[in-house]
Amino acid sequence: MPDRPLFLERASFRRRRLGDAARVLPVLAMMLMLVPVWWVPRSLSYAGGAVWVFTLWAGLIVAVRALHRALLRAETATIRASEDHAKITVHNAP
Repeated sequence: MPDRPLFLERASFRRRRLGDAARVLPVLAMMLMLVPVWWVPRSLSYAGGAVWVFTLWAGLIVAVRALHRALLRAETATIRASEDHAKITVHNAP
């Protein structure tokens, strides 16, 4: 039987999904930035567009900060889980 578990540990799985979210965030931000352009530009005034852009900018700052904190916590949990796994493996060695 292989040493590696069949399924990823919860901490490792969470870290990978958060990494995926970090990769998708710039693409999502660009799509959201183009929303005023896709809508009928005449119905959205310059002031409305500026409010949209700066609200999106502030929202992205908050999202990146939250994602960064979650990634740090997930990385710490992954390291802790791998250390615990190493301790168990050493103690159970013949």
